[in-house]
Amino acid sequence: MTAVSSGTLIVQEVATRDGFQIEPVFVPTAEKIRLIDALAAAGFSRIEASSFVSPKAVPALADAAEVFSGIRRRPGTVYVALVPNPKGAERALAAKVDEINLVASVSETHNRANMGMSPADSIAGFARIMDSVRGAPVSTNATVATAFGCPFEGDQPVDKVVAQVERYLSLGIDGVTLADTTGMANPRQVGRLVARVLPLVGPGRLTLHFHNTRGLGLANVLAAYDAGARRFDAALGGLGGCPFAPGATGNICTEDLVSMAHEMGVPTGLDLPALIGLSRDLPRLVGHDVPGQVAKAGRPCDLHPAPAKAA
Repeated sequence: MTAVSSGTLIVQEVATRDGFQIEPVFVPTAEKIRLIDALAAAGFSRIEASSFVSPKAVPALADAAEVFSGIRRRPGTVYVALVPNPKGAERALAAKVDEINLVASVSETHNRANMGMSPADSIAGFARIMDSVRGAPVSTNATVATAFGCPFEGDQPVDKVVAQVERYLSLGIDGVTLADTTGMANPRQVGRLVARVLPLVGPGRLTLHFHNTRGLGLANVLAAYDAGARRFDAALGGLGGCPFAPGATGNICTEDLVSMAHEMGVPTGLDLPALIGLSRDLPRLVGHDVPGQVAKAGRPCDLHPAPAKAA
């Protein structure tokens, strides 16, 4: 983050959706609700709480309606749900979500693996969803998956990504996410794509979604921030991954991202000690260690007593 880069970095927490969707154990509904409420109390203005996908496809999120009915709606927090199709949109509206997030890959092969149809067919479905939610008290966001590369096809042309963003905007969709679905992005590539898309969408409506598959997640955040992006998805503990993308590992870690921002003087509005505490409880929920680093090492300001002199 250079000296000319300023402004609050907004984190959208996605652990209870993107994180839990790939876990082999079912996290109990009451635990999901407890975690979402605790995340809201830690200061998040945006939480992607669950997904209204087919319970057969993603059984880990089969309780989406129960989760949304059980959470305490904190004023100032937008509760988001991923929606794959018009039926999912109906369920999301019934659950009174604040925002729906639609997803289509720019890669033909990945979209067919993930959604069972071409990107064009997915976007045609978005048009039907937009018709169904018009006038409803819900905002909309659409994600360009594999925007920085596809594990089946490789690099995706920038013009192709931009064209998909423009198609989203033509449908009246409010916000856009550029997703590095399998962690293939590098900082220089990120800066170039953000520079192309940001003038179309604006910093208040553009989200970046990075995975740390190859260790470049936070470096890519820095590149996007310096290019003018201000909103980023992240998952507590670094949970997550795409069930339909070979080799995909966790999202960038929320507490690691927040720690980096705070150390560099960039405000987030988030309570880092609270996030660390929540992250340290994740292994109890998912049954394994999580990749986040700050929860293990502590904040840089958490000093240790000097060792006693050797006898």
